[in-house]
Amino acid sequence: MESTDKSKFPLIVIVGGGFGGLQVAKQLEDKPVEVLMLDKHNYHTFQPLLYQVALGSLESESIAFSLRKNFGGQKNFRFRIAEVSKVNHEKNTIDTTIGEIAYDYLVIATGSTTNFFGNKDVEHYAMPMKSIPEALNLRYLIFQNLEEAVLKKVKEEREPYLTFVLVGAGPTGVELAGAIAEFRNFVLEKDYPELKKDDVKIYLVDFLPRVLGPMSEQASKASQDYLHKLGVELLLNAKVQGYDGHTITFEDGKSIKTKSVIWSAGVMGVIPHGISKDLVERGNRIRTDNICRVIGFDNVFAIGDVAAMITDDTPKGHPGVAQVAIQMGQNVGKNIVHLIKGEATVPFVYNDKGSLATIGRNKAVADLGKIKFQGFFAWLIWIFVHLFSLVGTRNRVIVFINWIGNYINYNGGSRLIIRRFTRGTVKNTTEEVTKYK
Repeated sequence: MESTDKSKFPLIVIVGGGFGGLQVAKQLEDKPVEVLMLDKHNYHTFQPLLYQVALGSLESESIAFSLRKNFGGQKNFRFRIAEVSKVNHEKNTIDTTIGEIAYDYLVIATGSTTNFFGNKDVEHYAMPMKSIPEALNLRYLIFQNLEEAVLKKVKEEREPYLTFVLVGAGPTGVELAGAIAEFRNFVLEKDYPELKKDDVKIYLVDFLPRVLGPMSEQASKASQDYLHKLGVELLLNAKVQGYDGHTITFEDGKSIKTKSVIWSAGVMGVIPHGISKDLVERGNRIRTDNICRVIGFDNVFAIGDVAAMITDDTPKGHPGVAQVAIQMGQNVGKNIVHLIKGEATVPFVYNDKGSLATIGRNKAVADLGKIKFQGFFAWLIWIFVHLFSLVGTRNRVIVFINWIGNYINYNGGSRLIIRRFTRGTVKNTTEEVTKYK
């Protein structure tokens, strides 16, 4: 068993160092508890900017922050690199890669991974983008394909290397499509004079009739207009049938030859073993009560993308966005203290602060409650919100400087191929997920 310091205080184990896990730990600072956070990485990832890492606009270190450093001044906090394999709720322990760990309260904040909806070929050949390693893999693949295109003298042989198909027109897909289009329009011919920007094709695919489905009609229409102006071709009401690494096929019989399929069409919760399948809702999420406590448990909580709080107001649970995880984490941290003190708990009520998405320079859409607007001002708000949300002053400064450089000449960032990406060298994250169907 992992050795822990003997303490008269209850031990709260937090599994996951994402947005929700951070907030639980912060709420427990200076409280009469011990906090142990477990994560398979020793850093927190700011996922909303992963697409900029994938295009080389930002380095991965700019959107990652050491978990130990983040809680360096919190005396009741400890961190261990570990992966949880099973929850033993009868014994109040978890099995991990560093041994069995006992807990008084457990918070499952394991987040989500890419959902390929059971399509094994797509899972093997398409590129997900939910983590820094995956974003770097995508970066290397994109620039490797451009290098391969330079070597091809016949147009038909070159085309698949210059064709990018993004599946999923949510914020991730829209923002990445805009970023790739701007790279093609303003950088490609500078870095690769052998290639012509008109030969690069970018497709954004979704089974819905519009992009940014969860946002307003105004945001969707403006985004589609921006994407059209950037030269992105929209394939809406389209369902992917398969992808073999060379050709992506659709249910209507159409197909596109491409070496780059980027998949952001859905996510699924990452659930450790030991949680009954009877508690798992759509999207591989754990059902909770109104304080994020797992149904049937007194001392186990689930928050963020892995939680499904089913109520009359939220029959499908809450959206899988950072603000939900942050607010759930704050609520759970406070309620754990209430439970320890024997006080009444406070039900979780989500305060929707709005949604933002950017589609390249000077272009963004904003839904802030009843206020909806698009364009340059929305873009400034997007910049401010993302800079403010980054963990660490150093990261904020570095990202801001990079953005200024990119704004001046479109040519900032790194497009180095540090290592070649080869499929199969990195284990696919979905292989590690307990999936209930």
